[in-house]
Amino acid sequence: MTDVYVVGVGMTQFGRLLDRSVKSLTEEAVTDALNDAGAGKTDVGVAYFSNTTQGVLEGQHLVAGQMALRQMGFQGIPISNVENACASASTAFHLGVNAIRAGVTDVALAVGADKMYDDDKAKSFEIFDGAWDVHNVEGTLKGMADMGAGVEPPDGVVTPNAKRSPFMDVYASFAKFHMKTFGSTQRQFAAVAAKNHRHSTKNPKAQYRDDISVDEVLAARLISWPLTLPMCSPISDGAAAAILCSKDALGRFPDARPIKVCASVLGTGVDRTPEEVEKHITHLAANKAYEQAGLGPADMSVAEVHDATAFGEITQTENLGFCGFGEGGVAAERGDTTIGGRIPINPSGGLESKGHPIGATGLGQIYELVTQLRGEAGARQVESARFAIAENGGGIWGIEEASACITILGR
Repeated sequence: MTDVYVVGVGMTQFGRLLDRSVKSLTEEAVTDALNDAGAGKTDVGVAYFSNTTQGVLEGQHLVAGQMALRQMGFQGIPISNVENACASASTAFHLGVNAIRAGVTDVALAVGADKMYDDDKAKSFEIFDGAWDVHNVEGTLKGMADMGAGVEPPDGVVTPNAKRSPFMDVYASFAKFHMKTFGSTQRQFAAVAAKNHRHSTKNPKAQYRDDISVDEVLAARLISWPLTLPMCSPISDGAAAAILCSKDALGRFPDARPIKVCASVLGTGVDRTPEEVEKHITHLAANKAYEQAGLGPADMSVAEVHDATAFGEITQTENLGFCGFGEGGVAAERGDTTIGGRIPINPSGGLESKGHPIGATGLGQIYELVTQLRGEAGARQVESARFAIAENGGGIWGIEEASACITILGR
């Protein structure tokens, strides 16, 4: 099986980009990735395009990748469209890796782009309605309620009856189960959010760059108890891209600063009870990735994880093996996961601050980790970063994500 390398990355600003289109965002990210690699369009043998929102918001339900890439001049190559909910972009990357490993091509493009803002905010939130079993919504909601049963907000605290992503209620149920089972606290969730907002002040491509204290996070507007606004990822517009190549093709890109793909694993879950945390979809996928790479959690220098909420980072810290189950909140409060800590997590600011354009998120993580491993992250640089891991989850199946993608990179 041939070794695969990332030779180019590109990423737009994430944010509320009302004057930009999916096509223009795609063009910026892909052009930057090609320039970063020292590559041309004709070098690319196959392309994977990730997008989740155009069908809902613009009616481009089909062939979105061909529409975005053909106008850039990509012709005569396979272009495949990828949808895996919030894990779509990392899935596109995974498919590019596998195409090279299989000998289909020696150079692949993975790109994700999404525009989520719409004048009708309710329409933006409709995007999420298809990320779980539409034939069993009541059953899914009941399962979530059961997970969080017995953990109630303080007297007088009521979750507002406001339009919001239903996934914030899902994450609130996950958080309450963790509080009930392991004794984690709302203040620990706030510590994660404050850390990520602090990291984002050093990332010029982040959607939000405000330094917020733990107390300010706790005092902010409630979204779904125990989650306040700064603990939750926003909707976002943006794009990110990566150019991948085989070891034999590296000589074609003499000016690139290649980063090796040590592992790429895409998984679905197994039937389990909420208490069987060791069977969590991400934990199983991470173990496969560590085995594929011949590495372990202690070898990782830096991580980007799917913090759709601050609690999401806590549970993924545990699933990736950086601490024991139930210890993620304590680790965050202790400072283990900050830049300069034992295992810096989300130096980009994470989804909470960098932003979360669903179809681009996973490649946004890859962009950050490649930048870190090259030593080019500036004020947010993790010192002597050698190996990095990305975790990107998508959708909901029962009591966990429907899909999970783990990527390990090394220099």
